[in-house]
Amino acid sequence: MPKELSTPQPALPRHIAIIMDGNGRWAKKRLLPRSAGHGAGMKRMISLCDHAFSRGIRVMTLFALSTENLSRPKEELEALFGLFREYFRSNLSKLREKGIALRVIGDLSLVPEDIRTLARGGEEATKDGKTGTLVLAIAYGARADILSAVNRAVEGGRPVGEEEFSALLGTAGLPAPDLLIRTGKEKRISNFLLWELAYTELYFSDKMFPAFTNRDLDRALDDFAGRERRFGKV
Repeated sequence: MPKELSTPQPALPRHIAIIMDGNGRWAKKRLLPRSAGHGAGMKRMISLCDHAFSRGIRVMTLFALSTENLSRPKEELEALFGLFREYFRSNLSKLREKGIALRVIGDLSLVPEDIRTLARGGEEATKDGKTGTLVLAIAYGARADILSAVNRAVEGGRPVGEEEFSALLGTAGLPAPDLLIRTGKEKRISNFLLWELAYTELYFSDKMFPAFTNRDLDRALDDFAGRERRFGKV
């Protein structure tokens, strides 16, 4: 009998970054408070990450709260902080069971102290995870991260190359994202991972984040698999 030909598997990104945009607008459209949108977005985030890791994605980086977001009304920020507390308290054991290591990047001095404690405790509790890495960007801004890295390089007193500079960023040790997904109709980067996204493939969805399903993620992965990544080469 003729030998069966194996079907080539589509290329999977190793690292996906997501700008989870549109939670507030999703809620407004349903005549709900913005906090309801953030709550729905948190549930969607958890399901989406489970699905991505089950597909073989190794790193998921999620833009949970930008430094610019910190200027939002106090009521909305308190609702977001409450969701972070709930997430850290309720999901660490699940991450540990699945072998997922948690990492939090951003300026945590800008958030309540108990969230800082929960975040660092979560990193410690899951540090042995080998299946994948979940990166939450909280109070994060790429320009601030780059400036911090520059200042540390200057303090070192010697020139640094790209690898050395990358090691000074909050994402040190992680591969650059292969695919960036942004939901919510907007088509911009919004001060997210500016250094790391130099050769990342971009995918924009008109869906608000709470409505971005696992199947929508699959479509983004299918789109990625059909792209040719040349990294500046012919």
